[in-house]
Amino acid sequence: MNRINNKLQESKKLLSIYFTAGYPALNDTVQIIQELEKNGVDMIEIGLPFSDPLADGPTIQESSTQALRNGMHTELLFEQLKDIRKTVSIPLIVMGYFNPMLQYGVEAFCKKCHEIGIDGIIMPDLPLDVYQADYAATFKKYGLINVFLITPQTSEARIREIDAASDGFIYMVSSASVTGAKTGFGDMQTNYFERIAAMQLKNPQIVGFGISNSETFQAATHTAKGAIIGSAFIKHLTASGVESIAEFTQRIR
Repeated sequence: MNRINNKLQESKKLLSIYFTAGYPALNDTVQIIQELEKNGVDMIEIGLPFSDPLADGPTIQESSTQALRNGMHTELLFEQLKDIRKTVSIPLIVMGYFNPMLQYGVEAFCKKCHEIGIDGIIMPDLPLDVYQADYAATFKKYGLINVFLITPQTSEARIREIDAASDGFIYMVSSASVTGAKTGFGDMQTNYFERIAAMQLKNPQIVGFGISNSETFQAATHTAKGAIIGSAFIKHLTASGVESIAEFTQRIR
């Protein structure tokens, strides 16, 4: 069974952390992953930096730009991760945009992910119908879960279509805006969380965008299986460095 599915069966609420590979420094990637697992994080999203990250807010955009300046690219990320399963056992997900994957070659990308021990991929700009028509068989061949996103504006029919096509979790975007930390969730977002929970989808949901502290983590996971923190973690890395990861995770739960 895929590590993501195993993790989703655990009774606790899951904490997933996103960071940009190659940031703050080019060779920080492996240490960040190891430190996150050591400090109780359940899943990790490894951001593959891209020059035009449309869904990302300024914090992640800036980290992506700096990672590219540092010299990060797809082949280097795979090289950095080649021995990651010797020291890390939690689920690892590559999150990025479809263009770098396409340039690398979709099958070659998936094959390399499988060899390294990557469990899933999140590509926000890969449409469901294109994925199903052209790439689903390749993802399945290499044991990779493709994680789809929904937003408050996604129709019920589309959500159910995504649920039927999914075999891991659904990434539930908390708002229609770009990524970035929020101070809390309003009634509109709370109603959205409750509406999705009432649909009783077959795949659990993990909430992303706007999770930054214990309060927003608890609010997001009241009805969902887990929550993803990205911008707030990157801000912490920027201010305090890789050595302070324990300090960050202890504040969340």
